Amino acid sequence: MPLLSDHTKTRVFFRCGGCGKKQEFINSYRFRVNANGKSVDVWLIYRCKKCKHSKNLTIYERTRPGKIPEELFESFMNNDMETAMKYGSDIDFLKRNNAELK
Repeated sequence: MPLLSDHTKTRVFFRCGGCGKKQEFINSYRFRVNANGKSVDVWLIYRCKKCKHSKNLTIYERTRPGKIPEELFESFMNNDMETAMKYGSDIDFLKRNNAELK
């Protein structure tokens, strides 16, 4: 898993639904977990640096709860900062969510 190093000034950009143009987004260190019937969705929430509009980056989509390790699921439920930092520094994860990195 390629990670961004702590000293790297790599910035994350998305098209912002609030501003209407490409903006820098920052990791909120918060997760959104949505359970619907027999499946779970998990996202890491990023926010526009300018207007604070949110963008959910997909971690798990329509996944059976038993497929997510229990300790990891608890990390999502408790908004564990270390877990959020791990996902936020994973270049492959960011690219899978169509982030533009600079």
